[in-house]
Amino acid sequence: MFKRLLLLLMLLVSLPVLAENWPTEQWSSGPKITGPQLQALENYAFAPRDDVSRKGVRTDALLVIRDGQLIYERYAGPTTADTAHLTWSVSKSLIATVLGVAYGEGLFKLQDPAANFYPPLQSHPNVSIADLLHWASGLDWQESYEYAPLNSSVVAMLYTHGRQDIAAFAADHGEFSLPGEAFRYSSGDSNLLSATLKTMVGAQRYADYPWTALFGPLGIRSAVWETDATGTFVASSYAYMTARDLARIGLLMQRDGRWGNRQLLPKDWVEFNRQPFNRFKANQDEAVPGGHWWLNRAVDGAERPWEDAPDDTFAALGHWGQALYVMPSEKLVIVRYGDDRDGSYQHNELLRLALAAFAQKVQP
Repeated sequence: MFKRLLLLLMLLVSLPVLAENWPTEQWSSGPKITGPQLQALENYAFAPRDDVSRKGVRTDALLVIRDGQLIYERYAGPTTADTAHLTWSVSKSLIATVLGVAYGEGLFKLQDPAANFYPPLQSHPNVSIADLLHWASGLDWQESYEYAPLNSSVVAMLYTHGRQDIAAFAADHGEFSLPGEAFRYSSGDSNLLSATLKTMVGAQRYADYPWTALFGPLGIRSAVWETDATGTFVASSYAYMTARDLARIGLLMQRDGRWGNRQLLPKDWVEFNRQPFNRFKANQDEAVPGGHWWLNRAVDGAERPWEDAPDDTFAALGHWGQALYVMPSEKLVIVRYGDDRDGSYQHNELLRLALAAFAQKVQP
């Protein structure tokens, strides 16, 4: 009798996992979506492209996963399902996810001084790993792009005198505040994290670590990640991946770091990623920084930035309209690649239209 009860209990415990949809080599397909709401979304996301002026909303890929199944996919321009698309600053959230595996291995703690793992930061000894993840190192970094290239730290790091050793270039900046006191978005902070990972896992493991630790277990086959001349991954900017593969990262995060029966990321790591940086001062329409992810949270008296999306929505965002949106309460993951050059694209508008087309209340 006892053995039968034990067997029944084991079956009941395993049922929720067995009932979930997980991709294998390919995503399984869910119910086909049609109707006027979908048409409204497509009219916004896939307006006729002007490849001369490059103005307007220019979506290269839009892919939607609901409850672990692919329910919508469309491509435009030169992008196809097989294109490993440049993710730009979505790469920052990818390095945070890779670091989460190392955290689960016990290789570092959030409050560890980053200089313990990257000696050139000895001139900034109080900068912690958590500070870097919050973009709150206190380093005097100027994250400006095409509109102010002469004053841009990131342009110098990626394209001129910093490009040979991106982490050393970032570490050589002075301070504008104490570490952990203020948010200042910085591609330099992300590349310093990439350099710390090299020491955490060891030089021999580092070159393959994103693949062995994260991409391989998730079934991601398309990933390419550029390095600088020292072999440091350009974690700020230069990871490439198909939309279908990036969606696997989203599903991992939607399900609190679990992939099938394996807790690939510790739950407290994912919780840290999704908690607002407590020193952040909100500006209108600005997403809230978490642990190298962006959050749809109301903070400091400001309303949440994407008012038509659930407040548990979080995202990885990149230059020219790259986005990975995760909505746990709706069991939705949305990948959007783009080539937006003039500010026409709005996160909230796409999310509003996507929710109208794809949201389906399901039992937890």
